[in-house]
Amino acid sequence: MYAPQFTQGMSADLLLLLGGIVLLYFGAELLVDSASSLALGVGIAPVTIGVTIIAFATTAPELFVSLIGAVSVSGDIGLGNIVGSNIANIGLVLGASALVQPLAVNRDLLWRHGSFMLAAVVMLVVLGSDGTLGATDGALLLAVLGIFTVYILRHTRRGGDEGAITDEVGDDGTANARTVGMFVLSVGVLLAGSRLLITGSVELLRGFGFTDLFIGLTVVAFGTSLPELATSMVSSARDEADLSISNVIGSNIYNILAVIGVLALVVPVNVPVATQTFEFPFLVAFTVGAMALMAHRHRVSRFNGLLLVAGYGAFVFLLFP
Repeated sequence: MYAPQFTQGMSADLLLLLGGIVLLYFGAELLVDSASSLALGVGIAPVTIGVTIIAFATTAPELFVSLIGAVSVSGDIGLGNIVGSNIANIGLVLGASALVQPLAVNRDLLWRHGSFMLAAVVMLVVLGSDGTLGATDGALLLAVLGIFTVYILRHTRRGGDEGAITDEVGDDGTANARTVGMFVLSVGVLLAGSRLLITGSVELLRGFGFTDLFIGLTVVAFGTSLPELATSMVSSARDEADLSISNVIGSNIYNILAVIGVLALVVPVNVPVATQTFEFPFLVAFTVGAMALMAHRHRVSRFNGLLLVAGYGAFVFLLFP
């Protein structure tokens, strides 16, 4: 692989990349705060907020980056971003959270929501086995997302989640103008950050001879996983294991069903043979492995966390040409 000298232009690309990551991080944090505030008055349990509102909010960077990358650069950016992000969520985010503090696993969370995460991964592998994710595949993924959403809403309405949150958003229990303004601002920040991250990373790493798929699997995936990493580690430090774990599970569900579903509707996504034989098996292995670790004694220990982080490090190392 050709490795040119680090030029002034590359320095500018690096600044764009770092600036994009910073904007994505703060944009996602702002989105998490505003989205949570908009939902708190409804009375939703912490587990449900983690697997829905916060998970969807922290998935926003993947959605923006994948769509902008697919439209302006190539679909490989979007596919690599999602596969890499899901692996990072399990290996890096869940692993690092367990290193901060061992995580107690909610049985209902694992079997009710974890099963959807595993099903989403299996669907992605099966649908991508023909080498392309088209509009029909995208519609099918979005249909399953609809089923998941209805299931969550029905379960919540039945009062299946304990510890419902009753905090008010405003004095009258409704979202105030400031909260709505924060939500709108967060979307704008995410759009700007996505554009900077795509432009900087693609130009910089292309200059070193890396492919779009590699770029999506590594630096873009890591950048868009920062919100999940920050949210889950803070939740772990505050002894809120349910929120930490549900954020990872929910993000992985939305990454595949929502982001790839929308992406495939917008533009056909090519699934290279290398992805089917290397990245997909890693994704399945991380997903099944994480569920097995969580099912064992319903606890993720610091040693388990170390194994997950080491596994993610090995995955990134093997990606280098």
